[in-house]
This record gives sequence, structure tokens and C-alpha cells, in this order.
Amino acid sequence: MIKKFILKNRGITLLEVVITTAIFSLIIGVVGSFARDIFYYDDVFSGGLTSYDEARQVLQPIASEIRSASPSSIGSYPIEKADNTEFIFFTDINNDGIKERIRYFLYGDTFKRGVTVPSGSPLAYLSANEKITELMHGVRNGSTAIFSYYNSSYNGSTAALTQPVSIFDIRLVKILLILDEDPSRPPAAVTVTTQVNIRNLKDNL
Repeated sequence: MIKKFILKNRGITLLEVVITTAIFSLIIGVVGSFARDIFYYDDVFSGGLTSYDEARQVLQPIASEIRSASPSSIGSYPIEKADNTEFIFFTDINNDGIKERIRYFLYGDTFKRGVTVPSGSPLAYLSANEKITELMHGVRNGSTAIFSYYNSSYNGSTAALTQPVSIFDIRLVKILLILDEDPSRPPAAVTVTTQVNIRNLKDNL
């Protein structure tokens, strides 16, 4: 005798619907979280690279200006002031034969550049004529000097000159900036640095 087995179609129970929906929702949540993390860390990584690249682009013209520092249009020494957060010097930034007074300084957490063109007769550098530009935000140097100064004996590992620095001893300027727009979240702080020999002052360098 051949026994016949008849499979009866049965409907999907409410419990199965609930379980299936829960599993599907879990999968969607995991995939969504994974995708969100990918985009988040990509944004963090890209943000770090962008900050570093932008800072390097800012430092390049600064280095060029410092390198070409020379006596002012009224005969002043090439360097006017040199401390940890402010450096003032003279150079011709637009090749018009007139030496501008250039001031790089930190104000709050913003690194700025001030340019003063001499005017009047006789020529004078008036602070009221200074044009200030914001270069970088989120500077977090703390007690770390932005500007360090070295004399003619600098060999790559020599200690920086001690403040207050005699402007007549300076032959090389090192710039170091620690940047972090928002310390409470990634990416981590970016450090950029460069060093510049002052061409018109160098002797043993």
C-alpha cells in the first residue's frame, strides 16, 4: 500500500511576522551604522588632511616673507620684535621698492597677519594703517612657542634663544603651529612646522 502524504498550506503566523521584521530591522540597523561609521571616519580623516594641507599652504608664503626680511624704508633693522607669539619684520612683499611692516601674531586662538605700508613725508609706519588678515583658526599651542629663534651657531639640534631674545642675534626662525578646530571631537590636533634662514642676516648658516 502506498501512503500518500499531503502537505497542507498554512498561513504565516503573527509570531513569524514579528520575528522576521525584527531580524530585518536589525540587519538594516547594522548596515546603516556601518555605513555611517565609514562616512564619519572618512570625514574625520579628510578633515585632518585638509587642516594639514591648508596650514602648509599658509606657512609657505610666511617663510618666503621672513626669508627676504631686510631694512625698512626708513632704515630700521630688518626685525622689530621677536617673542613666542608675535614676530614683526620688514620686507618688500610686492616688489614695488617699498618695505612693508609685517606682523604675524596670535590673537585668542586665531593666527593673524598685519601689514603696514609706510606713508607720509617723511615716511612712517602708522599702526592705524595696519591691515589685518585672519590666517588660521583653532591654534592650540598653549605654552608651546609659535616662534622660536636661533643664532648663527644653530646646527639642527641647538636650543632656541631664550626670551627675551636680542633681535640682533636672530639668524633663523622656526614656526610651529598646533591646530585643532574642535578639541572635543576628532580629528586629533595637527602640528605643522617650518624653519627659515633670514637671507640678509645669515653669516655662518
